[in-house]
Amino acid sequence: MIEIKEVKTKKGVLEFVKFPFKLYKNSPYWVPPIISEEVKIFDATKNPILQDAEVKLFLAYKNNAVVGRVAAIINWIEVNEQKDKKMRFGWFDFEDDLEISSALLETVARIGKQHDLNYLEGPVGFSNLDKVGVLTYGYNHIGTMISWYNHSYYVSHFQQLSFSISKEYFEQKHAFSDIKIEKFKRLSEVIMKRYRLKPLNFSSTKQVMSYADDMFDLFNLTYSRLSSFVKITEIQKAYMKDKFLNFIDPEYIKFVVDDQDQLVAFAVVMPSFAKALQKIKGKLFPFGIIELLKAKKSKTVNFLLIGVHPDYQNKGVHALIFSEYHKTFEAKGITECRRTPELSDNLEIQKLWRDFNPQLIKKRCTFKKNL
Repeated sequence: MIEIKEVKTKKGVLEFVKFPFKLYKNSPYWVPPIISEEVKIFDATKNPILQDAEVKLFLAYKNNAVVGRVAAIINWIEVNEQKDKKMRFGWFDFEDDLEISSALLETVARIGKQHDLNYLEGPVGFSNLDKVGVLTYGYNHIGTMISWYNHSYYVSHFQQLSFSISKEYFEQKHAFSDIKIEKFKRLSEVIMKRYRLKPLNFSSTKQVMSYADDMFDLFNLTYSRLSSFVKITEIQKAYMKDKFLNFIDPEYIKFVVDDQDQLVAFAVVMPSFAKALQKIKGKLFPFGIIELLKAKKSKTVNFLLIGVHPDYQNKGVHALIFSEYHKTFEAKGITECRRTPELSDNLEIQKLWRDFNPQLIKKRCTFKKNL
């Protein structure tokens, strides 16, 4: 018999966070989170998104042992302002037993019905900047620190429980050697002159911070057209600046501004921390921090975000960004570039990479069910 219990203590949150360490103990592809950071996600005093969203955590037990988990999430900005009556669920992991997955999802569904919501969708986080999707293809590729990994049986559970695919995401990679930069250099020179633009490169986080609010505003503007969009609020900006931008090498952040110093494009890249995170097994101390610092020299990088102001889209502005990254990557000896999950219907972003001989390495999707 499966018993579902709501997590209401710090010890319970720790159990919730640590469950995947058991489930994926022998997987060479799963990338563990940093336990202390993962715990903070569910702490309303640490994570400001919980001012506009609520979350309940549940653990599934069988014979007094934890066998599954799920987070039930309501983003009230999405529900009340965007009029999308969605019951979100995420951090969804379970042993290969349909009774477990069914019991967890039924628990989430009851909460959705109590709030008069229309449908379930997941796995997703609180917003666009969280992890997303069930892996459906590419199980033999190592994950990233900003994506979930799962066993292949997850998909069949959703199918058996009458869920349908809602959104699909692609992850691709390309070799640095496949970047034929001459074309982009020529185009970037033309674009700079025609539109009076210039690229910004940074050597310190302080320099980045002077444009950080503008970057998040532009993120809200450029990503608002996507089907998964939920805006970043002012208080979330402050949180993301502290947690996100402080962590990234400023050389991996590129901006483009016009002759009025207004931001028209941005991109953010991060070195791959996957192998370091596997090595430290969720613990920063005593040696975890050292391993993460070493990983900053990784020869693989992940493109996290890229956005261009609607007024400048389809005008070649991306050539400026790619030209600047090419200089940085060449100096650092980067050999491989990976892209984090991108919506399959985001054709504009896919066009940006078509000259790089991209290889599809993973597919993932979110599943949906009416309440």
